[in-house]
Amino acid sequence: MIASVLFSDVMTVKLLQNVFIRTLLLLAITLYGMGGYATQQANKDKSGRTILVVGDSLSAAYGMQPQQGWVHLLQNRLQPYQGNYHIINASISGDTTAGGRSRLPALLTQHKPHIVIIELGANDGLRGLPLKAMRNNLSNMIRLSQSSGASVLLVGVRIPPNYGPKYTKKFRKVYLNLAKKYRVSLVPYLLNGVSEKLELMQADTFHPKAEAQAMILNNIWEQLSHLINRQ
Repeated sequence: MIASVLFSDVMTVKLLQNVFIRTLLLLAITLYGMGGYATQQANKDKSGRTILVVGDSLSAAYGMQPQQGWVHLLQNRLQPYQGNYHIINASISGDTTAGGRSRLPALLTQHKPHIVIIELGANDGLRGLPLKAMRNNLSNMIRLSQSSGASVLLVGVRIPPNYGPKYTKKFRKVYLNLAKKYRVSLVPYLLNGVSEKLELMQADTFHPKAEAQAMILNNIWEQLSHLINRQ
C-alpha cells in the first residue's frame, strides 16, 4: 500500500517536471519568435526609403485603375534605383489644402517618409477659396515635412482662366513664392503639356486620361530625380 502511494507520488512529480519543462520550452520558443519578429520589423523599418504623396484626384488616379496613375508608374520607375524606394499614396479625390494639412501629421508619424510630394490646391481654386488660407495650409505642410527630416517636392496646379486673370495669377504665384521661401523643389505645373490637349483629358476636361499619366510622371520626375540622387 505504502509502496503504491510512493510510486504514485514519484510519477506525479515526474509528470509535473515534464509539464514544467515543456512550458519553459514553449515560452522560450515564443520569446525567440517575438524577438525575431521585432528584429525583422526593425530591419524593415530601417531598410528602404519612403516617398509620401499627399494629393487630390490628380494623384489618386481618378477615372482609371490605380495602376494606371502616375504614382503607380513612379513606383515602377524607381525599381532600378538602389535604396529600395517605396511609395505611399495618401491622395484623396476632392481633397483641399486644409484636408491635407489635417492629415499630414499622422502620415508623417506613421510612414516617416524621406521625401514628401505635396500636390494640392486645385480644389481650393475651383471652389474659389481664399488664397491666404491655401497659402497658410501649404506653408504648414512644408514646415511639418521639413521638421520631420523629409525633403519636399511642391507640385503646382492651375485653374481655368474663367476665374479671372487676377485670381489665377495670384493662384500660380502661391506655389512659386512658397518654393522660394522654404527653398523646396517645385514642379510649376503638374499638367504641363497635357491640359492643353483635349484628347488627353477626360470628358470633364479637368482630369487627365490614363494615356497622359506617363507625361505627368515625366513632369514630376525632372525635379524628383534630383531629390532622390541627394538622398
